[in-house]
Amino acid sequence: MPAERTDDGRWIVVDGRRWRAEDPSLAADASARLRSHLGRARSAVRLAGDDASRRAARDRVQLAKEGLGERGDAWWELGEAERAERARERLARLYELAPPEA
Repeated sequence: MPAERTDDGRWIVVDGRRWRAEDPSLAADASARLRSHLGRARSAVRLAGDDASRRAARDRVQLAKEGLGERGDAWWELGEAERAERARERLARLYELAPPEA
């Protein structure tokens, strides 16, 4: 069953459960980079060999989800400039913690 957006666009519904939708105003490239970091961080959570590594990976998941607007202050309560800055700041932190592999 695919995810459906609520009429106001703020939420998606998956299997009857409501989740905050990604900020629709994010630039496509920023959104794609945040989703890439999110996927790599989720993988790192699964592959973590110890509690410290798992915690660090979960922190990266949190940063990516905040950048996407799915966690933290609700994107619809912030101005577009604040939302864009949040995405830029979270991306910068993610690149520091987990630079792309060469």
